[in-house]
Amino acid sequence: MAAITFFELDQFGLGDKKDYIKEHLKKHNITFVNEQLTEKTALKAKDSDAIAFFIYSKVNDSLLSKMPKLKLAATMSTGFDHVDTAACKKKKVTACNVPAYGENTVAEHAIGLLLTISRKIIPSVEQTRKGNFELTGLRGFDLKGKTIGILGTGRIGRHMAHYAQAFGMTVIAYDAFPNEALAKECKFSYVPLDELFKQSDVISVHLPENKDTHHIINTKNVRNIKKGCVLINTARGGLVETEALLVGLKEGIFSALGLDVLEEECAIKEEPQLLHETFQKTCDLKTLLEEHMLLEMPNVYITPHNAFNSTEALMRILDTTIDNLNSFFEGVPKNTIG
Repeated sequence: MAAITFFELDQFGLGDKKDYIKEHLKKHNITFVNEQLTEKTALKAKDSDAIAFFIYSKVNDSLLSKMPKLKLAATMSTGFDHVDTAACKKKKVTACNVPAYGENTVAEHAIGLLLTISRKIIPSVEQTRKGNFELTGLRGFDLKGKTIGILGTGRIGRHMAHYAQAFGMTVIAYDAFPNEALAKECKFSYVPLDELFKQSDVISVHLPENKDTHHIINTKNVRNIKKGCVLINTARGGLVETEALLVGLKEGIFSALGLDVLEEECAIKEEPQLLHETFQKTCDLKTLLEEHMLLEMPNVYITPHNAFNSTEALMRILDTTIDNLNSFFEGVPKNTIG
């Protein structure tokens, strides 16, 4: 029997699934900690063999040191930039993720952001709620006939391509590892990054974040983007330099932004931490200020890293995590990372 601790289930709408988890991990001793995983809350898992956590829990060498018996770190997400896999390897801790759970879910959210912008949904609703049924200032634009550039043609990107085509959009894509068979099947074409910038009326970001993709859109290349472009980012905030967003908006390069992710989104949610020395060392205060500026702009639509958040997707996350845990303690690790 292994000791397994789950963190921050309540924050992600899974607090009512504790009995379900216990039933499907009945061979093991399960503990729940409502807070996210930090060096302080890690002490509650000091005797755990495994931990399960979400994206706001930063797993690093210092945190792992608080849990000397740990054998498995299971992130309940596809992205794992919040997990120091080198530190895990050093501590002989296996790390795993949920490689697929919300391909359609995230792509649907991206389309939702795009439609919100193209048809001025939010100002239309707000105006009508005030009893104003005039159409002044509410004219949108069609998606049909527009060109969308998709950055990253993995599971989510290819769903986005299908959805965009259903609206009659022309799809072009950039990927460091182009899949020509996929392009042929899905009827889109790969182009160089600068060419995608020049042609796209809409850019939708679906890349993983790593050293090669960090700030793939930045202050040096943002002016290569077609004037009036709509940018959608439901992937990772660090893929787009925040200053480039401000430059793009100021100069009319971006007509609107639909963002589900920000570079310093942890800070936006937890501003009291600004006073804490540890926070000041890890968060970029300049970027935080720039993001506050974005929050005030009427043509910027920001959602709180909510693209994954559907009932069906959360259950796929939970079921895959349970399977990862059971498989590991049966001696057959699954979905390992790093």
